[in-house]
Amino acid sequence: MTVETETVAPPAALTEVRDGIMVITLNRPEARNAVNEEMCVLVGDALTQAEQDPAVRVVVLTGSGDKAFCAGADLKALSRGERIIPEGREKWGLAGYVGHGISKPTIAAVNGPALGGGTELVLASDLAVAADTATFGLPEVKRGLVAGAGGAFRLIAKLPPTVAMELLLTGEAISASEALNLHLVNRVVPADRVLDAALELAATIAANAPLAVQAHKQIALAQQPDGDRPVEHEGWDQTYRLLPAIARSEDAKEGPRAFAEKRQPVWQGR
Repeated sequence: MTVETETVAPPAALTEVRDGIMVITLNRPEARNAVNEEMCVLVGDALTQAEQDPAVRVVVLTGSGDKAFCAGADLKALSRGERIIPEGREKWGLAGYVGHGISKPTIAAVNGPALGGGTELVLASDLAVAADTATFGLPEVKRGLVAGAGGAFRLIAKLPPTVAMELLLTGEAISASEALNLHLVNRVVPADRVLDAALELAATIAANAPLAVQAHKQIALAQQPDGDRPVEHEGWDQTYRLLPAIARSEDAKEGPRAFAEKRQPVWQGR
């Protein structure tokens, strides 16, 4: 007699606490760690846990596998009409992370390409350590979409305006070395060292007085105790104003469809 066993998919994100450092791992390597609804829930819950646990002093976000840090939103899921952001958690944004401000420092350990939402996760982090294989960019315009997870206004705030505008309008990517030269990341290390390097940086921070570290973060980012950042309100307002019309456009449907079908999109401009 043959007994059939049901295959249970691994969780979309993993959490581990090491010596006061919470490591959150995006865990969909078969999809280049693209963000789906489950990942948003798991990462968002982990950040809440980190904020509430005084034993956690730093959060490190990384990706599983060696193919990508994060490929952004799961375009195949979008093309199937699936939700990416869980209902009721819209404020936390992509991966439950980009709009989820916490008082603890956050470090992105970028283990590979970080395109689209992947770059937005990096921009939402306080610090970043990148593998030498990493690439960064916001290719949404190549898919008929908008960098709606804070990328447009955070990139222009982080990089020289002319550089940021070129990346936003062309959708082209930059290498890890270019990102380091532009101060988008703090360190670039060999790919097999990226998590260790991020943990070393996190340990240096965790060894300091936690309340003073958190105060410095809040002062530097003009961040309120609840995680809100008033200086970003205008950027989010503009994003939310423009995003719905783009999301409903024919081009926004064509972009993910063409991606899923592995062909060039045919834009209609409507």
